[in-house]
Amino acid sequence: MKKKNVLKAQETELINETAVFKRVSSIIENRKYRAAMHANSEVTLMYWEVGRYIGSVVLGGDRAGYGKQIVVTLARQLKVKYGNSFEIKNLRRMVQFANRFPDIEIVVPLVRQLSWSHFIALLPLKSDEAFMYYAQDAATRQLGKRELRHQISRKAYERREIANSQLTKQSAIPFNVFKDPYLLDTLGLKENFLEADLEKAILAELETFILEFGHGFTFVERQKRMTMDDDDFMLDLLFYHRILKRLVAIELKLEKFKPSFKGQMEFYLKWLSKYERQPDENEPIGLILCPRASRGQLELLEMDKSGITVAEFWTAMPPKAEFERKINEIMQEAKERLERRKTFAVGQVSKQIEYFYEPKDYDG
Repeated sequence: MKKKNVLKAQETELINETAVFKRVSSIIENRKYRAAMHANSEVTLMYWEVGRYIGSVVLGGDRAGYGKQIVVTLARQLKVKYGNSFEIKNLRRMVQFANRFPDIEIVVPLVRQLSWSHFIALLPLKSDEAFMYYAQDAATRQLGKRELRHQISRKAYERREIANSQLTKQSAIPFNVFKDPYLLDTLGLKENFLEADLEKAILAELETFILEFGHGFTFVERQKRMTMDDDDFMLDLLFYHRILKRLVAIELKLEKFKPSFKGQMEFYLKWLSKYERQPDENEPIGLILCPRASRGQLELLEMDKSGITVAEFWTAMPPKAEFERKINEIMQEAKERLERRKTFAVGQVSKQIEYFYEPKDYDG
């Protein structure tokens, strides 16, 4: 009996108290987080329900005129009882939110991942497609409201659509992977920089660079050496896209795009496909980054059929008004190109919206 008690005591001593504390702490933190997320979802759904009721019952039909005054009175009463969350401007946001998404089935999955602060940042967006893009991006990358506002102010959605406009029906590049232009103003590059300076700046600010590129990119190698018949060729940057299961070759140019760049990238992609691609991976795709590019030349070359796209990069951010004007001009040009391109199927456009609701399988 005494021997058994000694063994029991020894077994007790073997328990790592630090490990026990960490494990219990992790259980508590996990459950607290899930409880907070659940509470956040319920609050946002409450706002949607309030907005839906006010929009349909108080402001609906012929009641809009005097209904507005009722909402002002209601806000005053609710603010006294429940606090500033129900002041008039927030009630209007709730109505706007419910009007934007009248279907509760769409709202429920959104509120599980985004806070009310996220929705406040998203509500001014006029396009439902843009709303869903930023909502999905914030949820996937777990962006805070400040970073979400940052992405909206830098027109990430519009730049993605401009990049998509290069893609044809026969494109070897999936939709929604690249942007155009890329904003590299955060790299702190001075005038007259070299390609090597750009590479070093990207690697020094890799997290910022990948945040600009989007979800799924991981860095593989800088100055990737490719040897063929005793000749060495160097690819500037090699990334991997975890979702698409593809190597992504990135070539940096400090001059305006030239058609000869296409042949160079085609060689890199064929080499990567033959010597680097794993059996379970799709065909590599390539991105040529340059300061300027002729949209007409790009349309004529149809490089997307070879798995290549081209995007401009800007290392200096124009003033807000000029930036918005430039992006809107490029966006309008992209829309005109799509109108001219009769072979661009309507079904391809729908992929841009469907992309956010279910994962896509891309074949190389």
